[in-house]
Amino acid sequence: MNRTQPKRSSILRMALSGSETTGNNAETFLYRAVKIGAVVALYWFISITMVFLNNYLLDNRDLNAPLFVTFYQCVVTVVLCWLMQMLSRCCPGLIDFPLVKFDLKTSREVLPLSVVFISMITFNNLCLKYVGVAFYTVGRSLSTVFNVMLSYVILKQTTSLRAVLCCGIILGGFWLGVDQEGLAGSLSWTGVFFGVVASACVSLNAIYTKKVMPAVDGNIWKLSYYNNVNACVLFLPLLLVSGELSHIASITRLSDLGFWGMMTLGGVFGFAIGYVTGLQIKFTSPLTHNVSGTAKACVQTVIAVVYNSSSKSLLWWTSNMMVLCGSSAYTWVKSREMKKAPHRDIQDSAKEKLLPGEKGDSGV
Repeated sequence: MNRTQPKRSSILRMALSGSETTGNNAETFLYRAVKIGAVVALYWFISITMVFLNNYLLDNRDLNAPLFVTFYQCVVTVVLCWLMQMLSRCCPGLIDFPLVKFDLKTSREVLPLSVVFISMITFNNLCLKYVGVAFYTVGRSLSTVFNVMLSYVILKQTTSLRAVLCCGIILGGFWLGVDQEGLAGSLSWTGVFFGVVASACVSLNAIYTKKVMPAVDGNIWKLSYYNNVNACVLFLPLLLVSGELSHIASITRLSDLGFWGMMTLGGVFGFAIGYVTGLQIKFTSPLTHNVSGTAKACVQTVIAVVYNSSSKSLLWWTSNMMVLCGSSAYTWVKSREMKKAPHRDIQDSAKEKLLPGEKGDSGV
């Protein structure tokens, strides 16, 4: 009897604790679901708004200075990094941001990546300027294809047949989209060219990010800071050569606070996209982030078509779905392969650490 009683009491305690745990788990699950939903919604809002805002700034005929717009957004990002450092000192429990003291040696080590970085955001924005938001998903869809090509050329990494087939679907969607834009009379070969170059730069950016990470102690925010500081310096000769500085001096809206407000807002959203991208990956996973980005691109395209009151053919929509489905399938295939061999694909692991402040919304 003495042995039986403790067992009964222990069982009773376990049952009571189990019921409490179940309640807590249900409450925790509901809380996590709401939190994840809020993070995904925030990512969608900032990403879609940033694309439309950049399109508005770049499509402005009075301004017509895409390099200056991109340069100004880099300046805003640097200022926001300084501000975040100050707030991190004042409220260390509330804001976690690395304290970065500018080091010339580190800046030189990051410089090769910075060259690729400014090429990426410049061609990204130029693509958005010439093709608009509706065709932007297709025009910038070849990043995955370039990932496979450059992984083989630079990193000597082979790709599975299933992943290559996914790239074939993306290529098919790209060419079908170009064909349909041409038939509709709205095709800009200049925009398509910039989109292809931007896609290649996004892939190179992922590779070089992995290489220079040790120089910034593996901290993505430090990398963003040095990248944007270097970009601000590198953009100055580009602005002189392109003649945009003289053009900007003749703009009558330079004294308009509304104009500078929109320009600054574009920079703030460019900085924020890096934060919410990392936040979404943290609360979900890299695979879920890519799926979310694909769904977001689909919604973004629909919004652009509805907003512009455009009429698109069935084949045009088919090209978009081919690009989106091919990208999603590639992400799924690579995630399965990485689970089997987690250290085999260096580039895909680098892509999980997405670069903050990519002004052109690099994900399809």
